[in-house]
Amino acid sequence: MKKKNIIIIGGGAAGFFCAANLDETKFNVTILEQNSEVLQKVKISGGGRCNVAHACFDPKELVQFYPRGNKELLSVFHKFQPGDTMEWFDQRNVPLKIEADNRIFPESNSSQTIINSLMEEVQRKGFEVRTKSVVLDIHKKENQYTITTNTETFLADFVVYTTGSSPKSLKLIQKLGHTIVDLVPSLFTFNIKDETLKDLMGTSFPNAEVSIPHLKMDESGPMLITHWGLSGPAILKISAWKARELAELKYKFEIIVNFLGLDRENAEETFATFRKENPKKNIGSSKIFDITSRFWHRILWLAKVDLNKNISNITGPELTKIIENLCENKMQVTGKSTYKDEFVTAGGIELKEINFKTMESKLLPNFYIAGEVLNIDAVTGGFNFQACWSEGWLIAEALNC
Repeated sequence: MKKKNIIIIGGGAAGFFCAANLDETKFNVTILEQNSEVLQKVKISGGGRCNVAHACFDPKELVQFYPRGNKELLSVFHKFQPGDTMEWFDQRNVPLKIEADNRIFPESNSSQTIINSLMEEVQRKGFEVRTKSVVLDIHKKENQYTITTNTETFLADFVVYTTGSSPKSLKLIQKLGHTIVDLVPSLFTFNIKDETLKDLMGTSFPNAEVSIPHLKMDESGPMLITHWGLSGPAILKISAWKARELAELKYKFEIIVNFLGLDRENAEETFATFRKENPKKNIGSSKIFDITSRFWHRILWLAKVDLNKNISNITGPELTKIIENLCENKMQVTGKSTYKDEFVTAGGIELKEINFKTMESKLLPNFYIAGEVLNIDAVTGGFNFQACWSEGWLIAEALNC
């Protein structure tokens, strides 16, 4: 029986994982990648260690990490979830490990291990990988597709579209009839110029709380002072869940930060208990809260309290000011910065136009779509890759049948 031709457009996580699971006895497969290297996001992920997935093995819990696509991914994760990802790589002699924060990495601590594993699987099957192949046009011709690149033309019985969220790739698919939800950044840090943060880059807070009153949104978790403002999971979660609303605000809004994660009452009680037990200490050297000395000194400076003042002499108004700066610190966000190199966007192909049982387009027969080109995105921690692995696997299953 003559083999059918599959063209996979995009040599990233979803495209390669799909190819690695396709039946080589049934298909000739060609992966077209416009860059000179494939799997570039895999390479830089997790600081070069590759955050493969997240140790959340219940699909109902897993979808809670996806601001967009959570309903659609539920059925996908019931068929292939992080446990299956771990098993897949383990069977190919790439053991994965779960770290304390539940992120999953290769035991080698090198993203190259993941890249090699996918490349070897694709090569073993005799599939072809073409780099520097820029797709210029896709034309539906009866039951097939003609794909024109900058160097040649391909005829495909099936197309797998895993281009990532580049505007050019979205224009191409829009031309074929798909609806595109406008792209906006999804994972980003907040740019803030405020005396509270000045020159304190690298200071972290394990249990911070951040709220945006205008959007009635709050998040908690670790937070970090950066050169530009604030970052860390508490900030990134808000940036993901409220990506569209923050874009509409042009990234200018007020936030209220609780550096301690304690409400005012509890913070005041903690202070009162410490003062009672250490009446002779000076305020500057008192370790009352779980914050660095440098940050504590900044808080006292903001409250206009002398570091050498005896703790028992702190006045009511001074204490109010200290607690306010720690628990209800109002700041103005003036912009955003991309989070590391792992640029993620909200937006892409309208999800109603995809059959999530197979990832086939509802508008284009024999045309499958996966990865970041879809209007699906997640918070940081390996979730975006997991969606790619699961969707790629599902396409291969549908085609192999």
